[in-house]
Amino acid sequence: MPNPDIIILGAGAAGLSAAVELAQAGLKITILEARDRIGGRIFTKHDPVCDAPVELGAEFIHGRPPEIWTLLRKHHIRTREVKGEQWCVQKNELSRCDFFSKVDQIFEKLDDHGPDQSFLEFLERCCPNSDKDPKLKDAKAWARSYVTGFHAADPALISVHSLVQGLRADEKIDGDRPFRMKGGYQTLIEIFRRKLDRAGVSIEINTRAQRVRWDQAEAQVIALDEANEVFTFAAPQILITLPLGVLQANPDHNGGLRFIPELPPAKLEALDQLAMGKVIRLSLRFRDRFWENLRPPHSTKSRTLSRMQFLLSHEDWFPTWWTASPERWPIITGWAPFHCGERLSGQSESFVVERGLETLGKLLRIGERELEDLLEASYTHDWQTDPFSRGAYSYVKVGGDRAQSVLAGPLNHRLFFAGEATDTSGHHGTVHGAIATGKRAAAEILKTRKLRTRIQELAF
Repeated sequence: MPNPDIIILGAGAAGLSAAVELAQAGLKITILEARDRIGGRIFTKHDPVCDAPVELGAEFIHGRPPEIWTLLRKHHIRTREVKGEQWCVQKNELSRCDFFSKVDQIFEKLDDHGPDQSFLEFLERCCPNSDKDPKLKDAKAWARSYVTGFHAADPALISVHSLVQGLRADEKIDGDRPFRMKGGYQTLIEIFRRKLDRAGVSIEINTRAQRVRWDQAEAQVIALDEANEVFTFAAPQILITLPLGVLQANPDHNGGLRFIPELPPAKLEALDQLAMGKVIRLSLRFRDRFWENLRPPHSTKSRTLSRMQFLLSHEDWFPTWWTASPERWPIITGWAPFHCGERLSGQSESFVVERGLETLGKLLRIGERELEDLLEASYTHDWQTDPFSRGAYSYVKVGGDRAQSVLAGPLNHRLFFAGEATDTSGHHGTVHGAIATGKRAAAEILKTRKLRTRIQELAF
């Protein structure tokens, strides 16, 4: 069998989108995927009772990014905007959230014109007298919770410059409006799969790349299959779309990748200037939507939680929860970012479920035993201990303004890089950001091939 024109490492959103572009240009593509499925950090389960998608990875479409919406419109995939009410537990009381305007005022002070700093440093400097203003003090705490929650990041490490870039990028696509697609993100993966099947792209699942040799006429990938049998794949060019956590891992560890020769110092420095966020998420399916009849305990006259979308708190285990709203499935999802995720990572699923029920019961003033009786199914996945992801998604550390650009740069027209961690537009950590990098890398590959063909034509 002849060698492919391009080998792509990783069948996540970036690798699949790049493969579509390259295959449609007439190139022969082989994708190597370590998992027993495609999709990467898109991982959709199906709850048979509700006939509902349950996401263990990416869930929301953030705004209206064309990378996703163009596909959805073309294939007539229905979407629904996530709408509902925001409830918070503040000072041990459940009430409608009232801090958003104060938090917005804090974020409006973010600036990328001066020297970079961490978000924690920014908070300490932006509002120095907050101890005298209880509302401002609370707003700072919620702002910090937002950064740790949305970015899954350490506020003492994440770059203010990158946060500003992300906010600007979101403004252009209405990024503050979340959507879900019918069937979940697996619908998008199936669109890519059908395109690749029609183009004759070879996808080798259960194939773990261990080494990449790129200092010769043809690059090589040495990989193991599920029986630990060694295979060598060769091609003129290789596209690396593996998650940041895998690229940062010790190459001798399970899932790690060794480059021969080693990546140049600039690439290694770029890897060090980025970090992988940590999250544990837990979806619980109950017998019914029990929260529909709940009222905040301090007032029997207030509205119920029937339209609850998000439930926010500062709890240690699962500070954030959301419902399937506007769908009426009896499913609620807990989100444990940063330190919360670190504490849960590596624990048994039963331990994670117990902490979830404990937290949800505390927030809603319902006994844990009562919730256990209502619980019918649970879904979770530990992305931190998953050797083929080693975290949730990437963020930029202080001083890493150019890290994503350097990581994305090709090497000797031989190695190319894509994946959400290589996004330079402010959309890293998103599915649409990953898709965009796959298309960008495909364009780079096609450009080098055209240039090479032109040089050969001139030589003759």
